[in-house]
Amino acid sequence: MKFSEQLFQKVQPIWEQSHQHPFVTGIGDGTLPLDRFQFYIVQDYLYLLDYAKVYALGVVKATDLQVMARFAKQIDGILNGEMSIHRHYAARLGITEEEIEGAKPAAMNLAYTNYMLSVAQNGTLAELVASLLPCMWSYWEIGKRLNDLQGAAKHPFYGEWIRGYSSEEYADLCRWVIELFDDLTEGKSSRELNRLEEIFLNTSRFEYLFWDMAYRKEMWGFHEQATELF
Repeated sequence: MKFSEQLFQKVQPIWEQSHQHPFVTGIGDGTLPLDRFQFYIVQDYLYLLDYAKVYALGVVKATDLQVMARFAKQIDGILNGEMSIHRHYAARLGITEEEIEGAKPAAMNLAYTNYMLSVAQNGTLAELVASLLPCMWSYWEIGKRLNDLQGAAKHPFYGEWIRGYSSEEYADLCRWVIELFDDLTEGKSSRELNRLEEIFLNTSRFEYLFWDMAYRKEMWGFHEQATELF
Protein backbone atom coordinates (compact mmCIF):
# COMPACT_ATOMS: atom_id res chain seq x y z
CA MET A 1 0.00 0.00 0.00
CA LYS A 2 1.32 3.41 -0.94
CA PHE A 3 2.06 5.82 1.89
CA SER A 4 -0.58 8.27 0.63
CA GLU A 5 -3.16 5.48 0.84
CA GLN A 6 -2.14 4.72 4.41
CA LEU A 7 -2.52 8.37 5.35
CA PHE A 8 -5.84 8.61 3.53
CA GLN A 9 -7.19 5.87 5.78
CA LYS A 10 -5.65 7.34 8.93
CA VAL A 11 -6.96 10.86 8.33
CA GLN A 12 -10.59 9.90 7.71
CA PRO A 13 -11.82 10.70 11.27
CA ILE A 14 -10.46 14.25 10.87
CA TRP A 15 -11.65 14.77 7.32
CA GLU A 16 -15.08 13.39 8.14
CA GLN A 17 -15.49 16.10 10.74
CA SER A 18 -14.76 18.65 8.02
CA HIS A 19 -17.33 16.98 5.76
CA GLN A 20 -19.91 17.26 8.54
CA HIS A 21 -19.03 20.80 9.60
CA PRO A 22 -22.00 23.17 9.17
CA PHE A 23 -19.92 25.47 6.98
CA VAL A 24 -19.31 22.67 4.48
CA THR A 25 -22.79 21.18 4.67
CA GLY A 26 -24.19 24.68 4.31
CA ILE A 27 -22.38 25.08 0.99
CA GLY A 28 -23.80 21.74 -0.10
CA ASP A 29 -27.43 22.50 0.69
CA GLY A 30 -27.18 26.22 -0.05
CA THR A 31 -28.09 27.34 3.48
CA LEU A 32 -24.73 28.82 4.52
CA PRO A 33 -25.30 32.49 5.44
CA LEU A 34 -23.55 34.82 3.01
CA ASP A 35 -21.80 36.78 5.75
CA ARG A 36 -19.94 33.64 6.83
CA PHE A 37 -18.97 32.77 3.27
CA GLN A 38 -17.85 36.37 2.82
CA PHE A 39 -15.57 36.06 5.84
CA TYR A 40 -14.22 32.79 4.46
CA ILE A 41 -13.52 34.20 1.00
CA VAL A 42 -11.38 36.99 2.43
CA GLN A 43 -9.49 34.72 4.83
CA ASP A 44 -8.97 32.01 2.22
CA TYR A 45 -7.69 34.61 -0.24
CA LEU A 46 -5.04 35.61 2.31
CA TYR A 47 -4.32 31.94 3.02
CA LEU A 48 -3.71 31.20 -0.66
CA LEU A 49 -1.08 33.91 -0.88
CA ASP A 50 1.02 32.02 1.68
CA TYR A 51 0.03 28.65 0.23
CA ALA A 52 1.58 29.74 -3.06
CA LYS A 53 4.77 30.62 -1.18
CA VAL A 54 4.96 27.04 0.12
CA TYR A 55 4.97 25.86 -3.50
CA ALA A 56 7.61 28.47 -4.30
CA LEU A 57 9.79 26.95 -1.59
CA GLY A 58 9.17 23.62 -3.31
CA VAL A 59 10.80 25.05 -6.43
CA VAL A 60 13.79 26.00 -4.28
CA LYS A 61 14.07 22.58 -2.62
CA ALA A 62 13.41 20.42 -5.68
CA THR A 63 16.38 19.14 -7.68
CA ASP A 64 14.44 17.59 -10.56
CA LEU A 65 13.68 20.04 -13.38
CA GLN A 66 10.27 18.52 -14.13
CA VAL A 67 9.26 18.78 -10.46
CA MET A 68 10.42 22.39 -10.38
CA ALA A 69 8.42 23.17 -13.49
CA ARG A 70 5.31 21.49 -12.13
CA PHE A 71 5.60 23.38 -8.84
CA ALA A 72 5.80 26.60 -10.85
CA LYS A 73 2.67 25.53 -12.72
CA GLN A 74 0.94 24.88 -9.40
CA ILE A 75 1.83 28.41 -8.27
CA ASP A 76 0.27 29.80 -11.43
CA GLY A 77 -2.80 27.63 -10.85
CA ILE A 78 -3.24 29.05 -7.35
CA LEU A 79 -2.60 32.71 -8.18
CA ASN A 80 -4.40 32.85 -11.52
CA GLY A 81 -6.86 29.97 -11.24
CA GLU A 82 -8.04 29.19 -7.73
CA MET A 83 -7.73 32.78 -6.55
CA SER A 84 -9.72 33.99 -9.55
CA ILE A 85 -12.71 32.14 -8.07
CA HIS A 86 -12.19 34.11 -4.87
CA ARG A 87 -11.90 37.39 -6.74
CA HIS A 88 -15.10 36.59 -8.64
CA TYR A 89 -16.95 35.81 -5.43
CA ALA A 90 -15.55 38.94 -3.79
CA ALA A 91 -16.96 41.02 -6.64
CA ARG A 92 -20.36 39.32 -6.32
CA LEU A 93 -20.30 40.05 -2.58
CA GLY A 94 -19.41 43.70 -3.11
CA ILE A 95 -15.87 43.43 -1.73
CA THR A 96 -13.46 45.74 -3.54
CA GLU A 97 -9.90 44.80 -4.48
CA GLU A 98 -8.64 47.42 -2.05
CA GLU A 99 -10.64 45.86 0.78
CA ILE A 100 -9.50 42.30 0.14
CA GLU A 101 -5.87 43.33 -0.34
CA GLY A 102 -5.97 45.35 2.89
CA ALA A 103 -7.60 42.59 4.97
CA LYS A 104 -5.81 41.06 7.96
CA PRO A 105 -5.50 37.32 8.60
CA ALA A 106 -7.36 35.79 11.55
CA ALA A 107 -5.41 34.07 14.32
CA MET A 108 -6.16 30.57 13.04
CA ASN A 109 -5.19 31.61 9.53
CA LEU A 110 -1.85 32.88 10.82
CA ALA A 111 -1.25 29.73 12.84
CA TYR A 112 -2.00 27.47 9.88
CA THR A 113 0.06 29.31 7.27
CA ASN A 114 2.99 29.91 9.61
CA TYR A 115 3.05 26.19 10.44
CA MET A 116 3.20 25.27 6.76
CA LEU A 117 5.84 27.87 5.99
CA SER A 118 7.94 26.72 8.95
CA VAL A 119 7.79 23.11 7.79
CA ALA A 120 8.53 24.14 4.21
CA GLN A 121 11.50 26.30 5.13
CA ASN A 122 13.07 23.99 7.70
CA GLY A 123 12.15 20.52 6.45
CA THR A 124 12.77 18.27 3.50
CA LEU A 125 10.88 18.39 0.22
CA ALA A 126 8.81 15.42 1.41
CA GLU A 127 7.89 17.31 4.58
CA LEU A 128 6.95 20.35 2.52
CA VAL A 129 4.61 18.25 0.38
CA ALA A 130 3.13 16.59 3.48
CA SER A 131 2.26 20.05 4.81
CA LEU A 132 0.48 21.31 1.70
CA LEU A 133 -1.22 18.11 0.51
CA PRO A 134 -4.13 17.94 3.01
CA CYS A 135 -5.48 21.30 1.88
CA MET A 136 -5.84 20.46 -1.79
CA TRP A 137 -6.69 16.79 -1.26
CA SER A 138 -9.39 17.43 1.35
CA TYR A 139 -10.91 20.16 -0.84
CA TRP A 140 -11.05 17.69 -3.69
CA GLU A 141 -12.80 15.16 -1.46
CA ILE A 142 -15.25 17.81 -0.25
CA GLY A 143 -15.87 19.02 -3.80
CA LYS A 144 -16.62 15.48 -5.03
CA ARG A 145 -18.97 14.72 -2.15
CA LEU A 146 -20.89 17.97 -2.54
CA ASN A 147 -21.03 17.52 -6.30
CA ASP A 148 -22.81 14.21 -5.72
CA LEU A 149 -25.64 15.99 -3.89
CA GLN A 150 -28.58 16.50 -6.22
CA GLY A 151 -28.68 20.08 -7.44
CA ALA A 152 -25.74 21.28 -5.33
CA ALA A 153 -23.44 22.04 -8.27
CA LYS A 154 -26.24 24.03 -9.92
CA HIS A 155 -26.83 26.29 -6.93
CA PRO A 156 -26.86 29.89 -8.22
CA PHE A 157 -24.28 31.03 -5.68
CA TYR A 158 -22.35 28.08 -4.21
CA GLY A 159 -22.46 25.95 -7.34
CA GLU A 160 -19.39 27.62 -8.82
CA TRP A 161 -17.35 26.74 -5.72
CA ILE A 162 -18.49 23.12 -5.85
CA ARG A 163 -17.83 22.78 -9.58
CA GLY A 164 -14.35 24.26 -9.18
CA TYR A 165 -13.20 21.84 -6.50
CA SER A 166 -14.82 18.79 -8.09
CA SER A 167 -13.52 19.53 -11.59
CA GLU A 168 -11.23 17.20 -13.49
CA GLU A 169 -8.71 20.02 -13.83
CA TYR A 170 -8.48 20.36 -10.06
CA ALA A 171 -8.37 16.56 -9.71
CA ASP A 172 -5.34 16.41 -12.02
CA LEU A 173 -3.48 18.89 -9.83
CA CYS A 174 -4.25 16.80 -6.76
CA ARG A 175 -3.25 13.52 -8.36
CA TRP A 176 0.13 14.89 -9.37
CA VAL A 177 0.96 16.06 -5.85
CA ILE A 178 -0.19 12.72 -4.39
CA GLU A 179 2.00 10.85 -6.87
CA LEU A 180 4.95 13.10 -6.08
CA PHE A 181 4.42 12.50 -2.37
CA ASP A 182 4.49 8.73 -2.91
CA ASP A 183 7.69 9.04 -4.95
CA LEU A 184 9.32 11.14 -2.25
CA THR A 185 8.33 8.80 0.57
CA GLU A 186 9.43 5.57 -1.10
CA GLY A 187 12.17 3.91 0.95
CA LYS A 188 11.89 6.32 3.88
CA SER A 189 12.61 5.04 7.37
CA SER A 190 9.87 4.52 9.93
CA ARG A 191 11.09 7.58 11.80
CA GLU A 192 10.85 9.74 8.68
CA LEU A 193 7.41 8.39 7.81
CA ASN A 194 6.16 9.07 11.33
CA ARG A 195 7.27 12.68 10.98
CA LEU A 196 5.51 13.00 7.63
CA GLU A 197 2.36 11.50 9.12
CA GLU A 198 2.48 13.99 11.98
CA ILE A 199 2.72 16.91 9.55
CA PHE A 200 -0.08 15.55 7.35
CA LEU A 201 -2.41 15.07 10.30
CA ASN A 202 -1.56 18.49 11.75
CA THR A 203 -2.43 20.36 8.57
CA SER A 204 -5.59 18.26 8.27
CA ARG A 205 -6.52 19.44 11.76
CA PHE A 206 -5.81 23.00 10.71
CA GLU A 207 -8.18 22.52 7.77
CA TYR A 208 -11.01 21.66 10.13
CA LEU A 209 -10.14 24.59 12.38
CA PHE A 210 -10.17 26.91 9.36
CA TRP A 211 -13.73 25.89 8.50
CA ASP A 212 -14.72 26.44 12.11
CA MET A 213 -13.03 29.84 12.25
CA ALA A 214 -14.88 30.93 9.12
CA TYR A 215 -18.23 29.67 10.40
CA ARG A 216 -17.82 31.58 13.66
CA LYS A 217 -16.24 34.58 11.90
CA GLU A 218 -13.58 34.58 14.55
CA MET A 219 -10.57 36.85 14.20
CA TRP A 220 -8.88 36.27 17.56
CA GLY A 221 -11.42 34.74 19.92
CA PHE A 222 -11.35 37.37 22.65
CA HIS A 223 -13.59 40.42 22.37
CA GLU A 224 -12.94 40.38 18.63
CA GLN A 225 -15.63 38.07 17.29
CA ALA A 226 -15.87 39.58 13.86
CA THR A 227 -18.83 41.86 13.28
CA GLU A 228 -17.23 43.16 10.11
CA LEU A 229 -15.09 41.63 7.40
CA PHE A 230 -11.78 43.10 8.43
